[in-house]
This record gives sequence, structure tokens and C-alpha cells, in this order.
Amino acid sequence: MKLKRYFWPTVATATIVLSVWLLLRELHGLSLEKVGASLAAIPALHWVLAGISTLVAYTALAGYDRVALLHLGKRIDWLFITISSFTTYALSHNIGASVVSGGVVRYRAYSTKGLSTAEIGLLIAFCSFTFILGTVTLIGFVLVLDPDVLLRFGDLLPISASRATGVFLLFLVALYLFGSVMRLRPLHLGRFAIVYPSLHVTLSQIAVGASELLGAAGIIYFALPEAGNPGYFIVLGIFLMSFSAALISHVPGGLGVLELMFVMGLPDMGDADVIAALLVFRLFYLIIPFVMALVVVLLFERSHFRSESESAKYDAG
Repeated sequence: MKLKRYFWPTVATATIVLSVWLLLRELHGLSLEKVGASLAAIPALHWVLAGISTLVAYTALAGYDRVALLHLGKRIDWLFITISSFTTYALSHNIGASVVSGGVVRYRAYSTKGLSTAEIGLLIAFCSFTFILGTVTLIGFVLVLDPDVLLRFGDLLPISASRATGVFLLFLVALYLFGSVMRLRPLHLGRFAIVYPSLHVTLSQIAVGASELLGAAGIIYFALPEAGNPGYFIVLGIFLMSFSAALISHVPGGLGVLELMFVMGLPDMGDADVIAALLVFRLFYLIIPFVMALVVVLLFERSHFRSESESAKYDAG
């Protein structure tokens, strides 16, 4: 148990150290002045578009909880869902251990709406699966339409194998859709069971899962300059690979992993421009939402404390 407890923190720490070391080697000679100049060179319109992309991403994240609650047959005010979902993801993206940190926030929020511990656990699992579904769908399309994207990280797979991998991923998504259409029995994989929801819920899962990632990648794309920019589709592919690697490594915020993979994946662009774009991403997607989420948590806990105090006084009276 002790070994299991410290395994992922150790992996995350080792990944951060290795990523930062490799990144520093890649960015040898890069000055803060160059990064500042790259930030200053981003047009005002692109700052706005990056902000809009952030709104798209977080609107889609709110959709995760709404779709899960739809599947569970629970009706909760959409504003409450949006605030709860925003707070959950803003904290988990920065803190890491999303199942733990996100679970705490969701439990505190949805338990006040009458959801049981089991129902909240199902909601968390459903949201996690929605993210996986959206990621698998987009990676599948990227590998099928532009399998060369993997060559940016070295000769990992031949082009034919990359496209075949994309086809396989899309086939898995198609199987899930087929199961939803036919309302098949749950698919058991060891202790894990995939319960096929209605087709409407399944299509909504794919839509919100993909939209969140499309919006997040858009932040980086709009922050990059036009010179050497390979286009949104390639930026999306690099983002999906790096974001997935960061999640697997359990590194909070993908620290070092995102930067390293983007510098490697965009060799035709200046390192300062790439780092500047990722700073914009971290500001819009991580830092600002994190600060806002802390305010929401403080206000919620304050309101909850007052409500409990007034209830205690009423019962005492």
C-alpha cells in the first residue's frame, strides 16, 4: 500500500525533473527578453481570439457535468452545474490528481443537491470517460488525416502504422456508438464496466469532449505567430499528444511536458515564440481560472458555513 501511495507522486516528480532538464537543453541560450518580445508581438485580435477559445473550452467542460447528470437522470440548475464544473476543472488542472481534487469539489457541491456518494462517484467516472472519448476521437481523426504529425517527435511509428492506429481509435469510438444505438448490455473489462447510455447522451459526450480540446488548442494556435506556423490542425495534434502525455505522467498542469513537446513539435518556429504561446495558454487556461476557482470555493464555503450556523441556531431555538 505504501509503495502504491508514493508511486505516482514519484513518477510525476521524475517526469518534471526530466522534462525540465530536456527543455533547458532545448532552450539553451534563450533569453527572457526574447520571450517578452514574442508576447508583445501577439496582435490584440489574437489575444481576444485566445480568450474566446478559453471560453469555448470551459463552456465545454461545464457540458461534461451536464451530460453526466443527464445520463443519471438528475435535474440541477444549469448555473450551479456550470460553476461547479468550472471550479472542479480549474483546481484539478493546476493541482493534479484530478480524480481526487475534482472528487472533493464535486462531492461538496452535489451533495448539497441531494446526490448520494455513489451517484457522485458515477458522475466523476462518466466525466472522465467523456474526456477519454473526446481525446480518442480527435487523435483518431488527426492520425488518419495527417499521420505525419508523429514524425515531429521522432520515428515513433511509420506513417502507415500511424494511420492504422487512427483508424483503430475511430473504430473503438464507432463500437461505443453502436453499443448505444443497440442499447447493448454493459461491457465488463475486469472491475470496470462500460454502460452504454442513450445515443443522444453518447453524441453529447463526443461533442463536449472534442470541443474542450479544440478550444484549448485554439489558445495556443492564436498565440503563435504566422511565420513558421504549420496551421491549426498540426497544433491540435501536438497539443493532443502533449496533453495526453502530461495526464499519463500525473504532472500538475503538464509542467515541462507541454513545453518540451511543443518545442520539439514546432522546429520551424522560434523557441521564444513557442514558449510565449504556452505562457498565454497557462495564463488563460490555468492561472486565471485557478484564481477564480479559489474565490468561488471561499464564497461557497462561507455561504455553506452561514447556512449551517443559522440552521443550528434555529434548531437550538
